[in-house]
Amino acid sequence: MTKADPSAPARAAALSRKTKETDISVSVDLDGTGASTISTGVGFFDHMLDQLARHSLIDMTVTAKGDLHIDQHHTVEDCGIALGQALRQALGDRAGVTRYADVLLPMDETLTRVAVDVSGRPFLVFRTEFSREKIGGFDTDLVREFFQAFVMNAGLTVHVETLYGVNAHHVAESCFKGLARALRAAVEVDPRQKGAVPSTKGSLAG
Repeated sequence: MTKADPSAPARAAALSRKTKETDISVSVDLDGTGASTISTGVGFFDHMLDQLARHSLIDMTVTAKGDLHIDQHHTVEDCGIALGQALRQALGDRAGVTRYADVLLPMDETLTRVAVDVSGRPFLVFRTEFSREKIGGFDTDLVREFFQAFVMNAGLTVHVETLYGVNAHHVAESCFKGLARALRAAVEVDPRQKGAVPSTKGSLAG
């Protein structure tokens, strides 16, 4: 069940999501400074969400309690769902946004390309492989699971491709930082749009 906060200001949203597997509260402010308060119980994932907030300049809070005694999957996926829903709410009708953005994100020996379309039509292409199954205690398969949940619920088209890289930590971090930088540019208000929806259809509702 997801419950929205009606007092959230423009270009911002807050919501909670509670199931038998997780209890999550999130908030986002698209016009923030990248401030974040993250607590999911999954250390590496907290680090990735900190990077997502910092480099997108989207203020973000995430508090999650999940069934970590089973594994980390439900917590990571459900955080992606909740953050995606919050982003969708904060974007509103998407009027005035830049819409398209892409970035090549270097992380030491790794280079990842991320392209974003604030399209209202969710689609993910994820061409990234990891050299090992775990980063510490974090399952590297969950990077894609987060992206899938986030993109589908935010209404974004996102393409992620790691062109090369060896260190699994660097590969994962380049994906999150790449998403952050592309998202920052794509959701930015374009003054030349003068509040118009950037689509010949006149709608980005999906």
